[in-house]
Amino acid sequence: MRYIALEGNIGAGKTTLAKLLAKELNARLVLEDFEDNPFLAKFYEDPRRYAFSVEMAFLADRYHQLQGLQSSEDLFQPLVISDYAPFKSLIFAQNNLEEAEFKLYRDFWQMALGRLRQPDLIIYLNRPVDSLQRNIHKRGRDYEQNLANQYLEKLSERYAFHLKNHWSGKLIHLEADDWDFLKEPESLSDFISRYLQDFLN
Repeated sequence: MRYIALEGNIGAGKTTLAKLLAKELNARLVLEDFEDNPFLAKFYEDPRRYAFSVEMAFLADRYHQLQGLQSSEDLFQPLVISDYAPFKSLIFAQNNLEEAEFKLYRDFWQMALGRLRQPDLIIYLNRPVDSLQRNIHKRGRDYEQNLANQYLEKLSERYAFHLKNHWSGKLIHLEADDWDFLKEPESLSDFISRYLQDFLN
């Protein structure tokens, strides 16, 4: 099994590109079940109160999903494409939790997601904050509409630090504003031939 994960800030376009790639490459698609998190909307209303609950719920959901992925390989779809990587949990937890809470959370992460297989390739979608905000407003999730630029900027900084200092695997850093995979379908083939051909062969 080969395993590609897309990563990036809120509104970077991870799910859109993951769906397009999975269809084009006949890959098994793994999408995050964020809507099943009962604390997500509450977290946006009261971050300090619900931060630990929302991150633990995401940790549990991601663990069950990725553990199931590894125990059920599909011979007819040996390529897996996901719209998140296991380390996403650490980045958001560090951004949202107090230091003592994060240390505890990190222990749980290591016992769960840290022991699972990590992606063979990360495609990181980078966008400036104004572009992220446009995408967030366009998709219209009520609880996301008041996200502060500072919150998004901090997440981008944490992603950059993690990828530089803690990720040693293959990485494609994509300036996502330079690509419009929905309006220019031919750009998907261009992207695959330019960045993924060697990995897929």
